[in-house]
Amino acid sequence: MDVEKSLIHSLLRTASRAATMGNMQLYSVVETRTEAGKAALAPLHFNQPMVMGAPVVLTFVADFRRFTRWCDLSNADAGYDNLLSFSNAMTDTLLFCQNFCTLAEEAGLGTCFLGTTIYNPKGIIAALNLPMLTFPVATITVGWPDEDPAQPDRLDIESLIHEETYDDADDEAIRRIYAFKESLEENKKFVEINRKENLAQVFTDCRYTRKDNEAMSKGLLEALHLQGFM
Repeated sequence: MDVEKSLIHSLLRTASRAATMGNMQLYSVVETRTEAGKAALAPLHFNQPMVMGAPVVLTFVADFRRFTRWCDLSNADAGYDNLLSFSNAMTDTLLFCQNFCTLAEEAGLGTCFLGTTIYNPKGIIAALNLPMLTFPVATITVGWPDEDPAQPDRLDIESLIHEETYDDADDEAIRRIYAFKESLEENKKFVEINRKENLAQVFTDCRYTRKDNEAMSKGLLEALHLQGFM
């Protein structure tokens, strides 16, 4: 079932009330609805089925280009081609993105966050024709849900809160924090089918390996250079 453009734009308009660095709104969003557009993006997201299956794919873009062009036209010296500026634009974009996700789910829509966006930035930059001083940082697929899945597990909130200063937990506390996650049957199954000793090894040896992290970090840095942020 399609999601009306007017609804998406209304949610994005409200989401833009998010906090922003210096009220500069350092973000843009690319809305993809065509089969051709989704087909271009799908392999860049490792062909996860929600890219082709969802009626709308939103790519949230850290965007210092628009503001810099305004400065250039106003005879103002724009010094935003650097890593700090990218960090500011990325923060703005993720605040905007999260606001949208919350509003969309309150409206009854289903969303899926694709962390693969920063794994293949150069491909997404090319597919979406993103100019200098822009960078894709998040992708959200949006549609009307046809199921009501169980909520994924989360750490207890007490393990995330630190009073006044950071409390670097001792070994016993760390084991206690992750004990519930390790006890879940679905996670035990992950350990079994991946033939690992424990859940932590599923993350380090299968899902997010050192080799992949280092390779994608290299690609990320190359893309930041390409887009003028370094």
